[in-house]
Amino acid sequence: MGIFNCPNCNSLFVMTKFRDLCDACYKEEEAQYDKVYAYIRKKINRTASMMQVVKETGVEETLIIKFVKTGKLRISQFPNLGIPCEKCGTHIKIGRLCGKCSDSLVTDLQAFESEERRQTEIQGNDKKNTYYMKDNQKG
Repeated sequence: MGIFNCPNCNSLFVMTKFRDLCDACYKEEEAQYDKVYAYIRKKINRTASMMQVVKETGVEETLIIKFVKTGKLRISQFPNLGIPCEKCGTHIKIGRLCGKCSDSLVTDLQAFESEERRQTEIQGNDKKNTYYMKDNQKG
C-alpha cells in the first residue's frame, strides 16, 4: 500500500491490491461496468462483438478489456468478446499472447539460449587455448 496519484484524475489516493483508482474514479468505473454488464447480460446481446458493446454502451474498449483481464467479465459467457494479443493485436480468449506469438516467443527464447551456450563454449575453449599456450611457452 502507498499513496499514489490516480491515473485518471491525478488526485491522491491510497492504492491497494484491490483498487488502482481514487474513490471517485472507482465509482465511475463501477458505473461503466454496470452499463456494460447490463448490456451484454441481455440474451440478444450475448453474442455482441467488442465494437458493438463499445458503440452501444459508450464505454471505452480499454476499460472493457480491463474488466476482462481482471476477471470482472468472463469471456466464456460472451463468445464474441475477446482481448487483444499484447504483441500482434489478434483477439484471444485467455492469456496475454495468441498461440502464434507465444510459439514465436518460445522459438526466440530457445534460439537465444542456444546462442548463449555456444558463446559460453567458445569462451571456455579460448581459456583452454590460453592456458595451453602459456604452458608451452614455459617449457
